[in-house]
Formats: sequence, C-alpha cells, structure tokens
Amino acid sequence: MSCILHIETSTDICSVAVSQDGAIIFQQVESEGPSAAQRLGGMVDEALSFTDNHAIPFDAVALSQGPGSYTGLRIGASMAKGVCYGRSLRLIALPTLEVMCVPVLLVHDDLPDDALLCPMIDARRMEVYTALYDRALHNVMPTEAKVIDSSAFADELEQHPIYFFGNGSDKCRDTITHPNAHFIPDIVPLAKWMSPLAEKAHARGEFADVAYFEPYYLKEFVAVKSRNMLQQPSTGTARKENH
Repeated sequence: MSCILHIETSTDICSVAVSQDGAIIFQQVESEGPSAAQRLGGMVDEALSFTDNHAIPFDAVALSQGPGSYTGLRIGASMAKGVCYGRSLRLIALPTLEVMCVPVLLVHDDLPDDALLCPMIDARRMEVYTALYDRALHNVMPTEAKVIDSSAFADELEQHPIYFFGNGSDKCRDTITHPNAHFIPDIVPLAKWMSPLAEKAHARGEFADVAYFEPYYLKEFVAVKSRNMLQQPSTGTARKENH
C-alpha cells in the first residue's frame, strides 16, 4: 500500500493531488494564471490535513520537475522539499513532458501503434519545450527547447503520425502542416496525471536526493527590467543634476 502527495507547478495551472494505491483520493486545481503557484502552500496544507484526518500516512512526495515556468518550478520544489524534510518522506521527481503524455494515453487508446507523442510547453515566441515519446513512453527525442518552423519534425513526420499537445502546440498548428501531424486540445500537466508514473517509480525505488535535487529548468532564468525602469532616472540622479 502506498500514499503519495503529488505537486505540479510547471505552468500557469497549479495542482495538488493525493493518490492511494494508484487511486486519486484528493485533488485541487488552481488555474488563475501566473499567481496560481502562490496558493500552493494552502493547497498542500489541505492535502496534508485530509490525509491526517483519515489517518493515512504518506510514503513519498512526487514532484513534476520541469521543464516549464522557472518561478513555478522553484516554488514547487521548495514546497516538496519542505514536506519531505518535515515528514521524513522520500522525493520522486517526474519529467513534466512525460506527465503530459499520461492523459493522452488514457483517453486516446485508439492511437496507431507507431504513433509518437509530442508534448509541448510554451516558452516564448515560436519556441517550445518538447520531446518525443512512443506509446510505451520510451524517449525517442530528448527534451529540448525547440524553435518551431515549417521544417520542425519533418523527418519524424515522414515515418510516423505525431500527436502534438500542450499549451505550446496551439501556436504550431499553422506552422506544422504535414498530413501526419495531429493536434490534441486541452492537455495540461496536472498533479493527478502524475500518479501512474509516481507509483511505478515508488515500486522501483527510484527516488531523488532531497538535499541536492534541483528542478529541470532547461534554460537559465533571465530577469527582464521594465522599460520604465530603464528610461526614468533615479531620484538621486535628478537631485545631482539640479545642483
């Protein structure tokens, strides 16, 4: 018997779930944009209270490790580590793009045997975080930050039907037009979809080192100053010029 707390904060949608032997017994989803991860603490507290009230002990914390939003991943990792340390739990780290494949495989069980799955998380402009998986979730193309143009996935599309999904795929519909390209709407990474992968990792004893774990940011964070800050002189500078 296993009970796992799942935390997913890689995009604008923040979610928490609890699974017991693979069944989801608690979940909360917050989808109010980039500030959603700020509500994570309250959601985790409710999940912990739920299991405490039902006398269900946790075995591990599963975290969606990225790639995705730098801020969201950082907040999620801090929360997961805090729970692990506070309750002496082990940490399971799951690739976010692989998590996104779970609902596709569960709902679309009629996909061709040679189909490839292409989850996409929006980065910026025409760039996405993406990878390719087969139906057994074997990694066919490693995770990368990829700029999408008309030649993207050209070789793979000649050999396989590819199913694109995730918030990054929306901006690719008019660019990737090969007959083998198919788009599945409304697929987002959610904590509840982490359960099958987390249960498998738990059974195999595949745990991350809580002390040294870092999210898979893929790209370094770049702070952007607002134009107003760059144009307006500081008060101190203005005073010096007036003298």
